[in-house]
Amino acid sequence: MSIDGADQQLLAGVNDSNLTTLARHCDIRVVLRRDELILSGPAADIDRAAPTARRMIQYARMRRPFDAVDVERFLDSAPDDTYEETTGERRTRQPEVALAGAKRAIRPKSPGQNKYLEAIRENDIVVGIGPAGTGKTYVAVAAAVEALHRKRISRIILTRPAVEAGEALGFLPGDMREKVDPYLRPLYDALEDMMPPERVRRLIEDRVIEVAPLAYMRGRTLSDAFLIFDEAQNATTAQMKMFLTRLGLNSRTVITGDKTQIDLADPEDSGLLEIESVLSSVAGIEFIYLDDADVVRHRLVKEIIKAYREFEQ
Repeated sequence: MSIDGADQQLLAGVNDSNLTTLARHCDIRVVLRRDELILSGPAADIDRAAPTARRMIQYARMRRPFDAVDVERFLDSAPDDTYEETTGERRTRQPEVALAGAKRAIRPKSPGQNKYLEAIRENDIVVGIGPAGTGKTYVAVAAAVEALHRKRISRIILTRPAVEAGEALGFLPGDMREKVDPYLRPLYDALEDMMPPERVRRLIEDRVIEVAPLAYMRGRTLSDAFLIFDEAQNATTAQMKMFLTRLGLNSRTVITGDKTQIDLADPEDSGLLEIESVLSSVAGIEFIYLDDADVVRHRLVKEIIKAYREFEQ
């Protein structure tokens, strides 16, 4: 395969990790020589590796960073997935969230994430359900920041239930804010990964972005806002109904949760489980299910999720 115009260092990866990953997973030999990427091995294995190799070359030509984890994800994806930037000579549109002042353009990294982002853009309420590491919260926060930047809404409200996982809040040190901040830290992390920390602090101080425990939502009507309800599997049915009825004019809501990580004393009390049957037929509400193929953390996270699923079954 010709790699003319590609950044060879980017293509190969650190210590040739990208090429090594492709070779190991497809059981072939991969050699980078001058202006060519040479794949050798059984024809069936070459056919499996070729679409990923072409995608790697295209990324390297566009100077788009990728690593060995991305290579594994490319291999797990069908060659004609609509989120793919290119497959050989055929080009397709890849949705992305481009933020002014962001550290980088944010793009879906799997077919599931692509479908999730499109659902967020097209529906007033989206429920994203899936295991850890699938980008449920990150993609939602990116979409919210994009909507704020484009002035489609005037504020972002991020919330999650403060459910104790083995420790009672009353025994934690500090005032109430210091007690609940650890529960909200993942939301702050997502924001600060997309915008300079000083800008995040300024928007929070101006109440353009609000990060608060679920209990603070009671009695409010949230208009002209983008609402993200994170870790919704730990909300009771009453709390879920309370949150859903906060939605005001020109507002959008994304609810995220992982049904395998319910920390409530009785998992059957989870409001996330209930709304699947209660709201699945309501127009304007879409349920998106992500799975281990959408995991974008360390490659072992995907294997851990699979191992637990097999053990529980």
